[in-house]
Amino acid sequence: MKTVVIFLVVGLLAAIVFAGESNAGKDQHVKFKITTKRDNDTVEVRADKEKAVFIVKSPFGISQAIIERTEERWPDAVALRLHLKGLSNFRASNGKITLDAAVGTRDEKAEVRIWKDGKEDMPLDSKSPYWMEIRMIGADGKSAKEIPLKDGYFD
Repeated sequence: MKTVVIFLVVGLLAAIVFAGESNAGKDQHVKFKITTKRDNDTVEVRADKEKAVFIVKSPFGISQAIIERTEERWPDAVALRLHLKGLSNFRASNGKITLDAAVGTRDEKAEVRIWKDGKEDMPLDSKSPYWMEIRMIGADGKSAKEIPLKDGYFD
């Protein structure tokens, strides 16, 4: 699949999808077409043939974006850095498979739930090939302990 659609839900009801053209620097070897739903959403791309990191900022927190690769294949690793205050619902889809995730906190620890194809009652675990490692990072670059994040991000 050349296209991945990503939805993020922040707070109670929110979604974000990335799209637009990437121009993350002259040394970038892999290019992407990125289109954002809102004019003030931004997606910065840092990529080479092995890894792509999409740095997403959405002031409103509820949006949508589409990321399309313009090369033959995706890099081996793809990461999202979501500068949001919360992540109550995240969705990524390639048109065949849909992955959802939600992040909360309990006793100052992140609690991540991930499920596939809308089956929230069948959560994935770290042994699943679809598992996504999701971390909350605070403004100081260390693990965050509470939501809403203050100048932090979800990685």
